[in-house]
Amino acid sequence: MDLSPMRYKGYTWPHNPRVYSIDYERKMAVHKTPFGLFRLQDLGRTNRIMEGEGEFVGEDAYEQFGQLANVFYDAGPGLLIHPLWQAANAYFVSLRLEQEPRPDYVRYSFSFWEDDSWYTGLAVQDTTSGETNVQQAGNGSGASAAYHQVVKGDTLWDLAVRYGLSLSELVALNPQIKNPNLIRPGEKVRVR
Repeated sequence: MDLSPMRYKGYTWPHNPRVYSIDYERKMAVHKTPFGLFRLQDLGRTNRIMEGEGEFVGEDAYEQFGQLANVFYDAGPGLLIHPLWQAANAYFVSLRLEQEPRPDYVRYSFSFWEDDSWYTGLAVQDTTSGETNVQQAGNGSGASAAYHQVVKGDTLWDLAVRYGLSLSELVALNPQIKNPNLIRPGEKVRVR
């Protein structure tokens, strides 16, 4: 299975990290009631914590780590696109060099914390060119919707760039898509 590369802000991993983990947590409250009984109250889920480990290998290993470190120093949340996880607006919380330095090998670990505001204000710049596959559909009110028919190799990230939308705008237009990392050829994605 060929996975797309992991991306965060302007950085694309040259190859995906070796190990990934994601922590989900739900806060619960316990209320004691008479006769030694209790009642549970669901206070909702908390942020996801996405962690992993990887390596950079080759003459440019430290250059790649340096580029990743520069992204870490860039304050504020960014869009984390992972080949398997659901895309998330996240903060880059930690980056750690894990081994004794060697000139052509760097092992590292990282941690991202999901930002619950779900991509508010992130804009995607149009940096691609190429043909588009758009179908128009009227809704009777004079305004029309446009749809892209997915072909092999399309991703929501690429479609957002192609149609000048932020990923959050594209996801909001397509509530039927439960996992933004998984779209199939033949599927119709609303792009306007």
